[in-house]
Amino acid sequence: MMLVSRYRAIIYSQFVLLLVDLFINAFGSLLSNRDVILLVIYIVQLLCLVFNLIIIFLVFFNTYVFQAGLMSLLIRKFRMAICINILYALISVGIHVWTLVKVWGQGSNIYIWDGGYQVLYVIHRVASVFYYYFYKRMALKLGDPRYYKDSEWLRKEYARSH
Repeated sequence: MMLVSRYRAIIYSQFVLLLVDLFINAFGSLLSNRDVILLVIYIVQLLCLVFNLIIIFLVFFNTYVFQAGLMSLLIRKFRMAICINILYALISVGIHVWTLVKVWGQGSNIYIWDGGYQVLYVIHRVASVFYYYFYKRMALKLGDPRYYKDSEWLRKEYARSH
């Protein structure tokens, strides 16, 4: 069973990474008018997304459900959150690449807000809301002791899936 103090550290690290992502979404393009610094900011954001995904899978591997060979149960329970996490990362890469292509070497006075860019920007921001919600929900649900020991709930879930 995962110790409360150990899981607390994992939750705090996940939330710090989420806050960094939120901060970069809110202020990333305002933080710098230099291309290289903007690139580094975007790389930091993508690393936060990757680290959050890695942490979730490490927590998955630590569960009794996974160790009992029931990975399909975890995937079924958290499919939406995992899909949104991956989709948000892909949308983030898209918006960052498009932003950097438009501003690289152009200076800070260039107008980049054409129709397609605005659509992708709005999609990215809406996707970020879903990402924050589902990721936080998944992280908190994985703190449930049912996932870390054999229980009647697990046996019922196994019987229902087979």
